[in-house]
Amino acid sequence: MAFGPILPRSFYSRPAIDVARDLPGKVLVHGRAAGIIVETEAYLAAGDQAAHSARGVTPRTEVIFGPPGHAYVYFIYGMYECLNLVCEPAGTAGCVLIRALEPVVGLDLMSRRRPAARKIEDLASGPAKLAMALGITRAHNGADVTRGKLVVREALRPMAFEIEAAPRIGIKQAVELPLRFLIRGNRFVSGARSDTSRTRSRGNQRLNPAGSRS
Repeated sequence: MAFGPILPRSFYSRPAIDVARDLPGKVLVHGRAAGIIVETEAYLAAGDQAAHSARGVTPRTEVIFGPPGHAYVYFIYGMYECLNLVCEPAGTAGCVLIRALEPVVGLDLMSRRRPAARKIEDLASGPAKLAMALGITRAHNGADVTRGKLVVREALRPMAFEIEAAPRIGIKQAVELPLRFLIRGNRFVSGARSDTSRTRSRGNQRLNPAGSRS
């Protein structure tokens, strides 16, 4: 299946909130598997106590302070891995958690990696799920996502959609910030949806690589 060009480093060298809002509709590709990004969360450069970088540079977080356009993959609950994309200019911390994908390529492969998923909507509807489905591990921590096997691409054909902004999920600090961005009405998103009082919509272009909804 054809995709558009790989997102350049300049796409990531911006505030994390802007990158998080612009990633839905792009295609995350790893080898023979790919999915449309349908949900993200921004973790900010300053004043965000939920961010891993809030305590400064450590061996775990040094990649977040490095050049933009790299993967930050962390281990959680002693068993799962989650993919973030580093944003902001080098020296400034900021990243975007990829929360959910709409699978479009390599569904059989994803299913073998996630045998617990009973339907396509469950394959990548969460950060740990999508990492397993795409075969992303801590070995990819620090990988350059502007080249190689793990990249984010434009999709091929545009489709209009709206973005909702809602509070982030699974954190204990800064819970009130509406830094979770999801494609409105998409059945592949994870967790609880925002209520209408927290909904923030905008016009955008979802670039579906197949030209029709999967």
